[in-house]
Amino acid sequence: MKLKVAIIFGGRSAEHEISLISATNIYHAVDKAVYEPVLLGVDKNNRWYYHADYASVEVDLAKSSYFDGASPVYLKSEEGKFSLTDAQNHKTLNTFDVAFPVIHGTFGEDGTLQGVLKALDIPFVGPDVLGSAVAMDKDLTKRLLRDAGIPVADFFTLHRHHPTAHTYEEIKEKLGLPLFVKPANAGSSVGVSKVTDKTSFEAAVAEAFRFDNKILIEEAVIGKEVECAVLGNEYPEPSVLGEITASKDLYSYDAKYLSADGAKLKIPAEILETVSDSIRAIAVKAYQAISCEGMSRVDFLLREDGTFVLNEINTLPGFTSISMYPKLWEQTGISYKDLITKLIHFAIARHDRDTQLLKKL
Repeated sequence: MKLKVAIIFGGRSAEHEISLISATNIYHAVDKAVYEPVLLGVDKNNRWYYHADYASVEVDLAKSSYFDGASPVYLKSEEGKFSLTDAQNHKTLNTFDVAFPVIHGTFGEDGTLQGVLKALDIPFVGPDVLGSAVAMDKDLTKRLLRDAGIPVADFFTLHRHHPTAHTYEEIKEKLGLPLFVKPANAGSSVGVSKVTDKTSFEAAVAEAFRFDNKILIEEAVIGKEVECAVLGNEYPEPSVLGEITASKDLYSYDAKYLSADGAKLKIPAEILETVSDSIRAIAVKAYQAISCEGMSRVDFLLREDGTFVLNEINTLPGFTSISMYPKLWEQTGISYKDLITKLIHFAIARHDRDTQLLKKL
């Protein structure tokens, strides 16, 4: 009997539309000889829906609305069986065995959704609650990585309740210009601005606070953007490296997910083998330092002199047609379909491992 994989998509973050594209690609990539994909949507108000007839048509969540005609549902877990239950008549509409969360950003990538699934004892793809929550908070991530001896860009942190804790003059003196301002808990370059003077600094701070109560001001590290995909649980492995050349100063949200012309991807990256080996090793070290399992994409900034800093760790990278995570693994020798299979395998293996531990307590 095929295992049913609930692909959970949508959500109320700024990355809702990207989630629809990622989920569509994953749906089509799932090895249907082994798994049966089950689509489970979360709308922009965080309400859960199941559309029993949607998979009978050509699946393209970005073009045809999944939520029109869908039934509101809740998840039910009973004796190791997981069901999608109609919220109105409480009838079981479908069942599943493992979840594949594809909700990017806030409420889906920050440990919130992972906590819901873990509380229901549902196996799920991607990092656990702790790894997801830590990686989503760029401030916490930087502090943990710095403590682990991993190089990060210098930064300041500002909070909404005390936005003037550090002045522009103080920040400029320490970090220089230009610098970058970003929300601490948003992904995909959402709310990120480049600052060149006091006026643009004030505008950037206001923009970042639109998305979060805590923001980061970082030094500008001039160099290549290099990315490494990491895969696995206890013994994770790094992919070959990819290099990104953005067509603009900033590798924007659209460039990452929507526009094939927004950035040039070079895989493998044109980097000295010794530097590449060092970055790949640090990617795995960082992955483990913040308790990641399953998958993550680790992003670096590489200077001309061969030194580098770790920019961020993305625990639920995009799966669109131009997304780096699946492309990196394809170049490393793992096809899109096999990658999805491996991710599901790691989800089930971790759940089995943790279940065995609980039985010993």
